[in-house]
Amino acid sequence: MKILVPIKRVVDYNVKVRVKSDNTDVDLSNLKMSINPFCEIAVEEAVRLKEAGVASEVIAVSIGEKACQEQIRTALALGADRGIQIETDAKPQPLAIAKMLAKVVEAEQPQIVLMGKQTIDGDNNQTGQMLAALTNMPQGTFASEVKVDGDKVEVTREVDGGLVTVALNLPAVITTDLRLNEPRYASLPNIMKAKRKPIAVQTPEELGVEVANSLDVLKVETPAARSAGVMVESVDELIEKLRTTAKVI
Repeated sequence: MKILVPIKRVVDYNVKVRVKSDNTDVDLSNLKMSINPFCEIAVEEAVRLKEAGVASEVIAVSIGEKACQEQIRTALALGADRGIQIETDAKPQPLAIAKMLAKVVEAEQPQIVLMGKQTIDGDNNQTGQMLAALTNMPQGTFASEVKVDGDKVEVTREVDGGLVTVALNLPAVITTDLRLNEPRYASLPNIMKAKRKPIAVQTPEELGVEVANSLDVLKVETPAARSAGVMVESVDELIEKLRTTAKVI
């Protein structure tokens, strides 16, 4: 069984981002970049399936500028077998990303596409669903548990009302939630081994996909600072504050 794991290069979740002075975008200069946390969970789950003997090969694929090879190498150090980079300086939106991944799926024929449910930069939560539609594969989103049994997979999904388990025929698209697993740290020997693992480089043009965005970012602003809260002595004082100061009742 072959598992394809799309990953994205994003600002490390521990870093506080800044907005550019002209409000056109987030300032990425001199910031630490990492694998998107949900994508890292997907890599970990794919590697666990390989270690359990369910999968035979794990392929990490990333779309972006040349620097995203750093995150592919990280995925290789975590246990992926080889990488694919679709190199572009553009910032493709979910539909274009899904179309490029669909071409990779067509070429690689994986039994499972295991990917993060969303990225922490765009926060769209769209690519997995679009990819499933483009490839005509069943999908299990927001996975907190994945069990593969022959040519079927059971995915326990986190939904508003609790948990829902769906049974899917393979091949399938699965998107990961936070509680699926806790990613491991890459060991130094595995980091060294990752340097020798192959990364194939392609372009959107070679895949026959046009990276044309349908949405334009007009302005990026820092969220307004919140004022400090006020301690009240009684329920009556709280109601009075809500009526006269907050003016919400």
